[in-house]
Amino acid sequence: MACLKILRRTWVLYVVHIFLLAMLMGIVFFANSHVETRDLVEEMGLTHFVTHPQQALTDELLLRFKPNLMDPLPLYIVLLGGLPLVLPLLLRKTWLVVGASMTVYLLAPWMGWNLRAIADGVWYFNPVTWQFLFILGGAAAIHASRERPAELRPLRRQPLFMAAAIYTLAAAVLTLSWRWPEVHDTWMPSAVSDLIYPISKTDLSPLRLLHFLALAYVTAKLLPGRGWTDNWLAQHTCRMGRYSLEVFCLGVVLAPLADMVNAMAGDALLMQLLTALVGASLMVMLGLWLEFNKRLDQSHKLVTQAS
Repeated sequence: MACLKILRRTWVLYVVHIFLLAMLMGIVFFANSHVETRDLVEEMGLTHFVTHPQQALTDELLLRFKPNLMDPLPLYIVLLGGLPLVLPLLLRKTWLVVGASMTVYLLAPWMGWNLRAIADGVWYFNPVTWQFLFILGGAAAIHASRERPAELRPLRRQPLFMAAAIYTLAAAVLTLSWRWPEVHDTWMPSAVSDLIYPISKTDLSPLRLLHFLALAYVTAKLLPGRGWTDNWLAQHTCRMGRYSLEVFCLGVVLAPLADMVNAMAGDALLMQLLTALVGASLMVMLGLWLEFNKRLDQSHKLVTQAS
């Protein structure tokens, strides 16, 4: 039954992807007609549709045509669609599946495994490598559901926490240094630079993966309970997370409109801040509206059952 629900969700995501891409193209073409200083069609990666419309429609159905902002959803569709194949074994032999997934993750960049995209390209988010993070998430959920002894030592005496915290801080410093290349090149030893670069996002570089895992672990340790979610900002953020698909789609639709407004205003900083604030407010309002509708549906079901 769980596998059937997953497949149904995968189909819903696929249909949403097709309609969202069609809507995005229409909005980008509309925005581009009002902007003279920039080519939004090219910036959004829609040139393939303009030059080869028939092939672009086929590539859209095959998830090979992915304009800017549209890369995450096809990745999730592929990973979620493949989950029923490994879910039964993941529940019974968790570490076996994790080990097999890690082996594929390590071999994929070396062997050049990836899915095809348009113009003989490949997927920006390689599903063959990003599946490892997906599997780790499932394994973590299974591990969290099991009882385990409470950790009584303070955080500063927990080696794993300290290692994760140090790595997170080091990654933050490294990331900030990219904003000033001269400073980065001055203090970064060439031997270390040759060792860690390139930090691939396409193949989910081990440094990126470790950074995500370390950050998640540190956050879970520092905020173990749910008390931190009681403030209004966290509540709105969690609500948008519960309706992540709808909020994601709204964000994709709003992005080219914000680009249009910013370009018409000369990309002024105040206008950029205003469009960002308006976009965030609209996504919060969408989350509130969806939550309100959900409660109405639940109330209607209770009334129907009572009668």
